[in-house]
Amino acid sequence: MSNAAMIPAWLDGTLQPIEKLAVHQRGLRHKAVSVFVMRDDQVLIQQRAMCKYHTPGLWANTCCTHPNFEESAEDCAMRRLDEELGIKGLSPEFRGQVEYRADVGGGLIEHELVDMFRAEAPADLKFEPNPDEVMATRWVSAYELTKEVEAHPDQFTAWLRIYLAQHQDRIFGTLTLT
Repeated sequence: MSNAAMIPAWLDGTLQPIEKLAVHQRGLRHKAVSVFVMRDDQVLIQQRAMCKYHTPGLWANTCCTHPNFEESAEDCAMRRLDEELGIKGLSPEFRGQVEYRADVGGGLIEHELVDMFRAEAPADLKFEPNPDEVMATRWVSAYELTKEVEAHPDQFTAWLRIYLAQHQDRIFGTLTLT
């Protein structure tokens, strides 16, 4: 998705297609999708490519994006799993909606209404990261991820820090993280 893409954002109280970069420059509330792919107690995380226009090189959840205008959140989740990581065939489960606002640097603000999804992966999940989106991936236990984010918050995106601090139960369910 290019920076000129139109995403669903609220302007003057109505949902409208607005250019993605303008949405972030103005800090407009907009729709988003976040996916956590799990394998038992392990979560697949990605390090954002250095060519990303914000938060390059930071670690994030499996994938996150903005739906196209009039695209369902579930369709968006499956599309981005494929576009970012080459992952097909998973069935993301809706885990609720959260809202956050965060400065992501460079004068850009994420003010997102996020549909959260979790997908269970088979042990032999095959994927091929898109180098324009992802520079590295790794599986990490939910417990270890929480500890890493606490110890080195500057290595992780603002939204992942928020999700882990405020929405662990929604994402990880009954996993023990302490």
